[in-house]
Amino acid sequence: MDAKIVGERLTRISHLPGRALFVFGSENVRKESVQISKVDRCMARAVYKISMDGHAPPVYFGPDARTGICPGGQGWCGIATTSQMTKFFISTGRPDFMNGAAEYLKPDPAAAERFLAAPGKIAFPYKYLNIAGWDQLEDDQDVLSLIMIGNAESIRNLGGLIQYVFDEMFKSIVMPSGPSCASMITYAAGLSEKAPRDTAFIGPVDPTGNVWFPPDMMSMAIPFDMARKMVENIEDSFLTKRAEVAFPVKRLGIGEKAEHDQ
Repeated sequence: MDAKIVGERLTRISHLPGRALFVFGSENVRKESVQISKVDRCMARAVYKISMDGHAPPVYFGPDARTGICPGGQGWCGIATTSQMTKFFISTGRPDFMNGAAEYLKPDPAAAERFLAAPGKIAFPYKYLNIAGWDQLEDDQDVLSLIMIGNAESIRNLGGLIQYVFDEMFKSIVMPSGPSCASMITYAAGLSEKAPRDTAFIGPVDPTGNVWFPPDMMSMAIPFDMARKMVENIEDSFLTKRAEVAFPVKRLGIGEKAEHDQ
Protein backbone atom coordinates (compact mmCIF):
# COMPACT_ATOMS: atom_id res chain seq x y z
CA MET A 1 0.00 0.00 0.00
CA ASP A 2 1.27 3.45 -0.92
CA ALA A 3 2.75 5.21 2.10
CA LYS A 4 0.83 8.40 1.38
CA ILE A 5 -2.44 6.47 1.58
CA VAL A 6 -1.41 5.07 4.95
CA GLY A 7 -0.61 8.51 6.31
CA GLU A 8 -3.70 10.18 4.88
CA ARG A 9 -6.10 7.49 6.10
CA LEU A 10 -4.71 7.33 9.63
CA THR A 11 -4.77 11.13 9.85
CA ARG A 12 -8.39 11.25 8.73
CA ILE A 13 -9.82 8.22 10.52
CA SER A 14 -8.34 9.22 13.88
CA HIS A 15 -9.37 12.90 13.55
CA LEU A 16 -5.87 14.20 14.16
CA PRO A 17 -5.68 17.96 14.70
CA GLY A 18 -2.61 18.05 12.47
CA ARG A 19 -1.12 15.47 10.13
CA ALA A 20 0.64 12.16 10.47
CA LEU A 21 4.40 12.35 9.88
CA PHE A 22 6.77 9.89 8.28
CA VAL A 23 10.28 9.08 9.42
CA PHE A 24 12.39 7.90 6.49
CA GLY A 25 16.03 7.40 5.60
CA SER A 26 18.04 8.85 2.74
CA GLU A 27 21.57 9.27 1.49
CA ASN A 28 20.89 12.76 0.16
CA VAL A 29 19.11 15.89 1.35
CA ARG A 30 15.88 16.78 -0.41
CA LYS A 31 16.16 20.30 -1.83
CA GLU A 32 13.05 21.54 0.01
CA SER A 33 14.18 20.14 3.40
CA VAL A 34 15.83 22.09 6.21
CA GLN A 35 18.00 20.87 9.04
CA ILE A 36 15.73 20.04 11.96
CA SER A 37 17.34 22.58 14.29
CA LYS A 38 16.07 25.33 11.95
CA VAL A 39 12.58 24.41 13.16
CA ASP A 40 13.53 23.86 16.80
CA ARG A 41 16.52 22.91 18.91
CA CYS A 42 14.39 20.21 20.56
CA MET A 43 13.74 17.42 18.05
CA ALA A 44 10.44 16.43 19.65
CA ARG A 45 9.18 20.01 19.60
CA ALA A 46 10.17 20.23 15.94
CA VAL A 47 8.09 17.11 15.30
CA TYR A 48 5.12 18.71 17.03
CA LYS A 49 5.46 21.90 14.98
CA ILE A 50 5.68 20.01 11.68
CA SER A 51 2.62 17.93 12.56
CA MET A 52 0.51 20.96 13.48
CA ASP A 53 1.72 23.38 10.80
CA GLY A 54 0.76 22.26 7.32
CA HIS A 55 3.22 24.76 5.83
CA ALA A 56 6.25 23.54 7.78
CA PRO A 57 8.97 22.09 5.53
CA PRO A 58 10.35 18.54 5.76
CA VAL A 59 13.42 18.26 7.98
CA TYR A 60 16.55 16.14 8.10
CA PHE A 61 19.31 15.33 10.57
CA GLY A 62 22.35 13.09 10.79
CA PRO A 63 25.89 12.79 12.17
CA ASP A 64 27.08 15.55 9.85
CA ALA A 65 23.87 17.57 10.19
CA ARG A 66 23.43 18.02 13.92
CA THR A 67 24.43 21.62 14.58
CA GLY A 68 22.06 23.30 17.00
CA ILE A 69 20.29 20.10 18.10
CA CYS A 70 19.88 19.40 21.82
CA PRO A 71 22.78 17.16 22.96
CA GLY A 72 20.35 14.73 24.59
CA GLY A 73 18.41 14.38 21.36
CA GLN A 74 21.63 13.78 19.45
CA GLY A 75 22.47 10.88 21.74
CA TRP A 76 19.01 9.34 21.81
CA CYS A 77 18.64 9.54 18.04
CA GLY A 78 22.03 7.99 17.35
CA ILE A 79 23.89 10.92 15.81
CA ALA A 80 26.31 11.56 18.67
CA THR A 81 27.64 9.90 21.82
CA THR A 82 25.85 10.60 25.07
CA SER A 83 28.06 12.20 27.70
CA GLN A 84 29.08 9.99 30.62
CA MET A 85 28.01 12.83 32.87
CA THR A 86 24.38 12.66 31.71
CA LYS A 87 23.61 10.13 34.43
CA PHE A 88 24.11 12.87 37.00
CA PHE A 89 21.97 15.42 35.16
CA ILE A 90 18.94 13.12 34.83
CA SER A 91 19.15 11.94 38.44
CA THR A 92 20.35 13.92 41.46
CA GLY A 93 22.97 16.21 39.92
CA ARG A 94 26.64 16.72 40.66
CA PRO A 95 28.18 19.99 41.85
CA ASP A 96 30.96 20.00 39.25
CA PHE A 97 28.63 19.30 36.27
CA MET A 98 26.24 21.96 34.92
CA ASN A 99 26.37 23.73 38.29
CA GLY A 100 24.59 20.82 39.93
CA ALA A 101 21.51 20.94 37.67
CA ALA A 102 19.33 17.85 38.05
CA GLU A 103 16.07 16.56 36.53
CA TYR A 104 15.30 13.92 39.22
CA LEU A 105 13.97 11.50 36.62
CA LYS A 106 15.86 8.67 38.33
CA PRO A 107 16.58 8.19 42.02
CA ASP A 108 20.37 8.07 41.72
CA PRO A 109 23.17 8.01 39.11
CA ALA A 110 23.35 4.20 39.14
CA ALA A 111 19.66 3.94 38.20
CA ALA A 112 20.20 6.59 35.53
CA GLU A 113 23.10 4.59 34.12
CA ARG A 114 20.88 1.49 33.83
CA PHE A 115 18.22 3.62 32.16
CA LEU A 116 20.67 4.95 29.58
CA ALA A 117 21.89 1.43 28.81
CA ALA A 118 18.39 -0.10 28.53
CA PRO A 119 17.74 0.72 24.83
CA GLY A 120 20.95 -1.03 23.80
CA LYS A 121 22.94 0.34 20.90
CA ILE A 122 21.25 3.18 19.06
CA ALA A 123 22.26 2.87 15.43
CA PHE A 124 21.88 5.37 12.61
CA PRO A 125 21.16 3.33 9.45
CA TYR A 126 21.37 6.09 6.83
CA LYS A 127 23.37 9.20 6.14
CA TYR A 128 20.25 11.20 7.05
CA LEU A 129 16.92 10.62 8.70
CA ASN A 130 14.04 12.77 7.53
CA ILE A 131 10.68 13.76 8.96
CA ALA A 132 7.89 14.98 6.72
CA GLY A 133 4.12 15.22 6.63
CA TRP A 134 2.33 12.40 4.82
CA ASP A 135 1.41 14.89 2.10
CA GLN A 136 5.09 15.78 1.55
CA LEU A 137 6.28 12.23 0.93
CA GLU A 138 7.84 11.25 -2.38
CA ASP A 139 7.19 7.86 -3.94
CA ASP A 140 10.65 6.41 -3.48
CA GLN A 141 11.21 7.22 0.21
CA ASP A 142 12.41 4.42 2.51
CA VAL A 143 9.77 4.85 5.22
CA LEU A 144 10.57 3.53 8.69
CA SER A 145 7.73 4.73 10.89
CA LEU A 146 4.85 7.12 11.43
CA ILE A 147 4.38 9.69 14.17
CA MET A 148 0.89 10.83 15.11
CA ILE A 149 -0.03 13.49 17.63
CA GLY A 150 -3.59 13.73 18.83
CA ASN A 151 -5.90 14.22 21.74
CA ALA A 152 -6.71 11.40 24.15
CA GLU A 153 -9.70 10.16 22.12
CA SER A 154 -7.69 9.96 18.89
CA ILE A 155 -4.89 8.03 20.57
CA ARG A 156 -7.39 5.71 22.30
CA ASN A 157 -9.04 4.92 18.97
CA LEU A 158 -5.71 4.28 17.28
CA GLY A 159 -4.89 1.94 20.16
CA GLY A 160 -8.22 0.19 19.62
CA LEU A 161 -7.39 -0.30 15.94
CA ILE A 162 -4.03 -1.79 16.87
CA GLN A 163 -5.72 -4.21 19.25
CA TYR A 164 -8.25 -5.07 16.52
CA VAL A 165 -5.46 -6.07 14.15
CA PHE A 166 -2.86 -7.64 16.43
CA ASP A 167 -3.23 -10.41 19.01
CA GLU A 168 -0.37 -9.53 21.36
CA MET A 169 -2.52 -7.72 23.91
CA PHE A 170 0.31 -6.76 26.25
CA LYS A 171 3.01 -6.16 23.63
CA SER A 172 1.38 -4.35 20.72
CA ILE A 173 1.36 -0.98 22.52
CA VAL A 174 3.86 0.16 25.13
CA MET A 175 4.75 3.38 26.92
CA PRO A 176 8.47 3.15 27.66
CA SER A 177 10.61 5.66 29.48
CA GLY A 178 12.91 7.98 27.62
CA PRO A 179 12.93 11.53 26.28
CA SER A 180 10.17 12.79 24.02
CA CYS A 181 12.31 12.41 20.90
CA ALA A 182 12.85 8.71 21.65
CA SER A 183 9.10 8.18 22.13
CA MET A 184 8.42 9.80 18.78
CA ILE A 185 11.42 8.83 16.65
CA THR A 186 13.94 6.34 18.05
CA TYR A 187 11.90 3.34 19.14
CA ALA A 188 9.39 2.99 16.29
CA ALA A 189 11.95 3.76 13.58
CA GLY A 190 14.04 0.80 14.75
CA LEU A 191 17.08 2.79 15.85
CA SER A 192 17.18 1.19 19.30
CA GLU A 193 18.68 -2.28 19.49
CA LYS A 194 16.32 -3.50 22.22
CA ALA A 195 13.08 -1.75 21.25
CA PRO A 196 10.48 -4.37 20.30
CA ARG A 197 9.27 -4.60 16.71
CA ASP A 198 5.57 -4.75 15.74
CA THR A 199 4.95 -2.41 18.65
CA ALA A 200 3.48 1.08 18.85
CA PHE A 201 4.96 3.57 21.30
CA ILE A 202 2.83 6.06 23.22
CA GLY A 203 4.39 9.14 24.75
CA PRO A 204 5.83 11.42 25.73
CA VAL A 205 6.57 10.32 29.28
CA ASP A 206 9.34 12.86 29.87
CA PRO A 207 7.89 15.65 32.05
CA THR A 208 10.52 18.12 30.88
CA GLY A 209 8.47 18.50 27.69
CA ASN A 210 5.32 19.53 29.56
CA VAL A 211 6.25 23.19 29.25
CA TRP A 212 5.49 23.07 25.50
CA PHE A 213 3.56 19.84 24.81
CA PRO A 214 -0.20 20.46 25.28
CA PRO A 215 -1.58 18.80 28.43
CA ASP A 216 -4.50 17.20 26.57
CA MET A 217 -2.45 15.58 23.80
CA MET A 218 -0.15 12.58 23.34
CA SER A 219 1.96 11.03 20.60
CA MET A 220 1.90 7.59 19.05
CA ALA A 221 4.77 6.29 16.93
CA ILE A 222 4.22 3.18 14.82
CA PRO A 223 6.56 1.09 12.63
CA PHE A 224 5.46 1.45 9.02
CA ASP A 225 4.60 -2.21 8.38
CA MET A 226 2.38 -2.16 11.44
CA ALA A 227 0.66 1.06 10.31
CA ARG A 228 0.00 -0.42 6.88
CA LYS A 229 -1.77 -3.43 8.43
CA MET A 230 -3.85 -1.06 10.53
CA VAL A 231 -5.05 0.79 7.43
CA GLU A 232 -5.86 -2.47 5.66
CA ASN A 233 -8.28 -3.27 8.49
CA ILE A 234 -10.00 0.08 8.94
CA GLU A 235 -13.07 -0.76 6.88
CA ASP A 236 -13.94 -3.85 8.92
CA SER A 237 -13.18 -2.33 12.30
CA PHE A 238 -15.21 -0.29 14.78
CA LEU A 239 -13.77 2.90 13.29
CA THR A 240 -15.96 2.36 10.22
CA LYS A 241 -18.66 -0.05 11.42
CA ARG A 242 -19.35 1.96 14.59
CA ALA A 243 -17.88 5.38 13.91
CA GLU A 244 -20.50 6.99 16.13
CA VAL A 245 -19.09 5.03 19.07
CA ALA A 246 -15.48 5.90 18.29
CA PHE A 247 -16.29 9.60 17.97
CA PRO A 248 -19.66 10.24 19.67
CA VAL A 249 -21.72 13.21 18.62
CA LYS A 250 -23.49 13.25 21.99
CA ARG A 251 -21.50 12.97 25.21
CA LEU A 252 -23.07 11.58 28.37
CA GLY A 253 -22.91 13.41 31.65
CA ILE A 254 -21.74 11.61 34.79
CA GLY A 255 -25.30 10.85 35.89
CA GLU A 256 -26.56 9.67 32.50
CA LYS A 257 -26.72 6.04 31.45
CA ALA A 258 -25.40 4.74 28.19
CA GLU A 259 -27.99 3.20 25.86
CA HIS A 260 -26.85 -0.36 26.56
CA ASP A 261 -27.20 0.31 30.32
CA GLN A 262 -30.86 1.33 30.10
